[in-house]
Amino acid sequence: MLKLFKNLGKKEFLFIFISILFIVVQVLLDLKLPDYMENITTLVQTGGNSQEILKQGFYMLSCAFGSLATSFIVGYLATYIASHFGEIIRGKVYRKVLNFSMEEIKEFSVSSLITRTTNDVGQVQMLISFGLQALIKAPIMAVFAILKIAGKNMQFSILTFIAVFLLLILITIIIFTVIPKFKIVQKLTDNLNRITRENLTGIRVVRAFNAEDYQNNKFNEANQELTNTQLFNQRVMGLMQPFMSLLMSTLTLAIYVTGSILIKEAVGVNKLQIFSDMIVFSSYAIQVIMSFMMLVMIFLIYPRASVSAKRILEVLETENKIKSGTKKEGKEIGTIEFKNVSFKYPDAEECIIKNISFKAKLGETIAFIGGTGSGKSTLVNLIPRFYDVTSGSILIDGVDIRDYDLESLHKKIGYVPQKAVMFRDTVKGNVSYGKSLNKITDEDIKKALDVSQATEFVSKMSDGINSFIARGGTNVSGGQKQRLGVARAVARRPEFYIFDDTFSALDYKTDYNLRKALKKYTKNATTLIVASRVGTILEADKIIVLDNGEMVGEGTHQELLQNCPIYHAIAISQLDEEELK
Repeated sequence: MLKLFKNLGKKEFLFIFISILFIVVQVLLDLKLPDYMENITTLVQTGGNSQEILKQGFYMLSCAFGSLATSFIVGYLATYIASHFGEIIRGKVYRKVLNFSMEEIKEFSVSSLITRTTNDVGQVQMLISFGLQALIKAPIMAVFAILKIAGKNMQFSILTFIAVFLLLILITIIIFTVIPKFKIVQKLTDNLNRITRENLTGIRVVRAFNAEDYQNNKFNEANQELTNTQLFNQRVMGLMQPFMSLLMSTLTLAIYVTGSILIKEAVGVNKLQIFSDMIVFSSYAIQVIMSFMMLVMIFLIYPRASVSAKRILEVLETENKIKSGTKKEGKEIGTIEFKNVSFKYPDAEECIIKNISFKAKLGETIAFIGGTGSGKSTLVNLIPRFYDVTSGSILIDGVDIRDYDLESLHKKIGYVPQKAVMFRDTVKGNVSYGKSLNKITDEDIKKALDVSQATEFVSKMSDGINSFIARGGTNVSGGQKQRLGVARAVARRPEFYIFDDTFSALDYKTDYNLRKALKKYTKNATTLIVASRVGTILEADKIIVLDNGEMVGEGTHQELLQNCPIYHAIAISQLDEEELK
């Protein structure tokens, strides 16, 4: 928890110091109230004049209003500190996650990272907002109140001690009962978010397979488990309020009963003194109990906030496995070379890519083809360093990609993933995406749309390039999303293009026209294409055939037809004899 608080700025620490000063003032004002009450009681009993009584009453009201004002100030400062703390931590977690490799994201899971950024930060904020007031105020008030009543009356002191002892027993029971459950709640919240996200993302498949009931049952099970755990926590914590009310009422009653007995047995002036002590003691005793009650609330909030803080720190303290280098430029231009590259996913037993070696030169088009699971997409995803190679090396422009500054490496690459990703923005915003694209003009965007064969459908949209694209591109088709994804890469004007099975959702005519336009536009760049259709890569300068992660063929289309049985089998399954020639 303290590690997280180190993220607070100087302004926030200044406000904490000011809050402490105001809390001390508030406590002193609260503790003066019983003194004025004692004075008023004595004046009433001794027949004091009304002017003096009103004077003491005025002082008492002044203290009450002063306490109220300082309470408002402390509340405002605590809320400000908690809100800015949440802003700082959410920003740090978000930026940290942006720098995660795919390995780290899978280690935490997307749903868990969302929970940690929102719910967990909120729990720590609540602790700061309430704890800053209660954690400081409660001990000060308890100590001052005890000092005020110390030595006044032994019987009253014993009654207060018994009440505090019973309260501490209850606190201990609740803490040891509830804390383990709070840890479970956060994991169950992650699970519920995971199921909800999975269901909403795959809603089309759910409906197509009439799996609504199945998904509903999965959600209900997770929801019920979370609800039952939270109900247990809330029921245990719910015992606190009635117990505190009972304890305070019983203590007040016990003090008055004991006081009445002592007054009855006392003689003369002692009766008046005992009565005054009883009034003052009951007020201070309640303040002692209230102090412990505030501490109890902290003990109830702290366990969950502590679990949340640990989960946030897990993210912030995770070491990025993909380290940024320092090089910004290479020794050559437009070359990519794989040198004995092998790769296996974390915790996997076998390599999915095995001993791959090839070199692409400026202006060349290199294609990858093979059966499902042969490692085509994995191979090209190593180039932007979504993962690092297990062995061997990948060189871009003669420099190992691990030596490049990550931002400089990514600037060289125009990447179009297998599943086109659209953001909630306009067509223009989606095509001119990323901080390296600040200089893109509307003409550049229109040129990129022409090359990607997207101009036709974009021009039919209500506002052209300023038309709205929904999150995930749900208001455009799969083929339209892929063409916009290609336009995004083209607008970047990179040194290298990576198309990861990008043309799979396009019809043959659009596929042909797009590749034809790309070939003209990207003649001064190096292009890597992952394809499942032979027709897409017929004119590639070099085709690499993969099978179970190994290179089993390398050459042009005609060369591979002659000397690579696997490529020949794929080709004749997709093309007729005329197309093969």
